Amino acid sequence: MKFKFTWKIWLLIILLVFSLLSIFGNPLDLNKKGVVIKSIEKNSTAFEQGLRQGQIITSIDGETINSIEDFSKIISTKFISEEKIKTIIQTEDSEVILFTNSAPKIIVSEIPKTNIKLGLDLAGGSRALIKAQDYDLSSGEVRDLVDVVSNRLNVYGLTDLKVLPVSDLSGDNFMLIEIAGATPNDLKELISQQGKFEAKIGNETVFTGGDKDISSICRNDATCAGIRSCGASGSGYVCQFEFVVYLSQAAAERHAEITKDIAVNVTSSGNYLEKKLDFYLDDKFLEEESLFISENLKGRVTTQISVSGSGSGSTNDEAYNDAKQSMHKLQTILITGSLPYKLEIIKIDTISPLLGTEFLKSIFLVAIVSFSAVAIIIFIRYKKIKSSLALLLTSISEIIIILGVASFIRWNLDLPSIAGILATIGTGIDQQIIILDEARQKVALAIKQKLKRAFAIILGAYFTALVALLPLIWAGAGLLKGFAITTIIGITAGVLITRPAFADIIRKIEE
Repeated sequence: MKFKFTWKIWLLIILLVFSLLSIFGNPLDLNKKGVVIKSIEKNSTAFEQGLRQGQIITSIDGETINSIEDFSKIISTKFISEEKIKTIIQTEDSEVILFTNSAPKIIVSEIPKTNIKLGLDLAGGSRALIKAQDYDLSSGEVRDLVDVVSNRLNVYGLTDLKVLPVSDLSGDNFMLIEIAGATPNDLKELISQQGKFEAKIGNETVFTGGDKDISSICRNDATCAGIRSCGASGSGYVCQFEFVVYLSQAAAERHAEITKDIAVNVTSSGNYLEKKLDFYLDDKFLEEESLFISENLKGRVTTQISVSGSGSGSTNDEAYNDAKQSMHKLQTILITGSLPYKLEIIKIDTISPLLGTEFLKSIFLVAIVSFSAVAIIIFIRYKKIKSSLALLLTSISEIIIILGVASFIRWNLDLPSIAGILATIGTGIDQQIIILDEARQKVALAIKQKLKRAFAIILGAYFTALVALLPLIWAGAGLLKGFAITTIIGITAGVLITRPAFADIIRKIEE
């Protein structure tokens, strides 16, 4: 008798295809050669010439790059003298020519074979759970703190950085920081420095960040802040933003005193003072944030100044989003250049990348052994190889679906997430055994009625598990969120997709 696929089985197959595409992307990309730029130092020669994070380097001076070893070999033998030499770096979409006596200030890694993002537990790095010392943060305050800390850490050129607001079941708010490749001492040093923001004209400080010199910043009000214009520029697009800053009286008088003797430059785009308003964070010059000072502000005591800037992109939408992000970043710096609270590290963890790699290998080994053991037990119990294979393949399909969804939403898989996948596998096998047992019951019911009875049991277990898992999203200041999310994805996909498909497969086998 020919086995006909029902719509439920077809739905499972279609979802598996989409999950595999989500995990591996375009199959043609699997043969990509080269190394990917993981991070690049801003204001370096390589950055100024157009190299960016995420680009794939395919060759240097005509020599093909297939691995990190190829890249390191070429770089280590090339820059051995103090003389500036020419370096031609070919990426997938551009060619960059450098004239320098030192190696490009970039960090590269192998091209990832999948879209699965690994959390800190598996990729290596440090994680810190932080709260304000002697102060209970509100949800709004912790979000502002996250903006400030993200800004500060980005200034140091850190990559693979994640700063998140989290809370626990008692309502306490915390900040979670994860930095790949950083040691606990590095993280402690960055957090322990409260920070200092200064706006200078030349060597003279006009105002500092925070409420001492800044009364308020216009945000979320289109009348005094927003994207003012967008248009084509060269081969791309540029959008201009503008927002109002309200200074204290003392800061306004200081600004007038400093600017009264500065000469004016007359340009085609307007008349501006010879010196710019420069920003410094922890005594580090933020070159990209420097602002021109309009001629009409020379020597004037004004508590209201208009700050403008721009964003660019290959499309109008990219330019708009870039301008919006730049405006938000600048507003955040001006509001609280220094950290508004003294911070306390509640918990700090670190893990070696090598340990994470070994752990992944152990997981795969344990998974193979576990599935083999389950296959043998199921075959001994039911004496039917078709039913046993159907159960195992359905369980594997659930893992693929979970990984596919995680890749699609770019969810970081950490140790709690792996535990969630294991819990899903165990729950799935239990429920599929219920379907098998109900299908083989010798009571006088049609196979369809038996499977309905099995699903009544499965749905009851599903809603019980769902109610139990939801609080875990917030428990432990969000550190168990990975377990809750992956388990919910797994058991939901099981109830809606894999269990119905498995039931149809068993019904066809039994019939």
